Amino acid sequence: MNIRDFFIALLAMAALVVGCKGVLSEKKEELPLARVGESYLYRSDIAPLMSKSISREDSVSFVTNYINNWASKQLLLAKAKINLPEDKLAEFDKLVANYKSDLYTRAYKEALVHQGSDSTVSDAQLKSFYKKEQKNFLLKETIVQLRYVELPKQFLNKDEVKQRLKRFNTKDVAYLDSIGVQFKKLNFNDSIWIPASRVITEIPPLTQDNRDRHLKKSQFFELEDAKGVYLGKVVNLLRPNDVAPISFIEPTLKQVLLSRRRLDYVRKLEVEIIDEAIKDNDFEIYEEE
Repeated sequence: MNIRDFFIALLAMAALVVGCKGVLSEKKEELPLARVGESYLYRSDIAPLMSKSISREDSVSFVTNYINNWASKQLLLAKAKINLPEDKLAEFDKLVANYKSDLYTRAYKEALVHQGSDSTVSDAQLKSFYKKEQKNFLLKETIVQLRYVELPKQFLNKDEVKQRLKRFNTKDVAYLDSIGVQFKKLNFNDSIWIPASRVITEIPPLTQDNRDRHLKKSQFFELEDAKGVYLGKVVNLLRPNDVAPISFIEPTLKQVLLSRRRLDYVRKLEVEIIDEAIKDNDFEIYEEE
């Protein structure tokens, strides 16, 4: 068979990959698609990589490229084993063995942790952990609690909105909510901590240069640009190196708490596995004479 006929036959075999039941799948022994030395590539090696929606033409192209890439790797691997120094090959074999061992043990630990460790965190646990560790959770940026609105330039009742936004009692909140559709932007939830950088993004006239003048605890500010008028009341403010409020770092607290719990569980598992192996006489340490 010449090269042209060989490739025609090869592509014909490759096209069978997209079929649900090919002739080869009904045979007890699968015929290879390609061979390099003593290594063989089979249809079953490629089938999981094929999309069900791929066309016949695309499948032929995909399989051809895959075979060529596979052959190139096999040939390079064979050359490497012949030409690399023995000590280098031994070093690589050791690295591969260690990597394989790490993959297996890590996957097994993850499975055990998933089955046995508790992934829920109660409010009481969170508060207790925060109380003990809060000095380790210092802010890296300024955060604020504030309420603000953005008004159109020609808004008529600006003074009343300012008064109610400053006072902000129950009636004021109801009033502001009732006319909220007239505001371009609003935020009345002043119990949430927000990074100052985000506030600057939301309120363009507020900049890094002037934020210390306008963002102060209990400060009311009025700013304006070509787009509108911005009214804001700063309820509270914390600066870098202040202890972060629990509400602001709650997701981080949960993650750290679960990570520590997971680590403790893994350590306990490792001790139990060793103890069990010693008890069953599957593990022993020989002392030197």
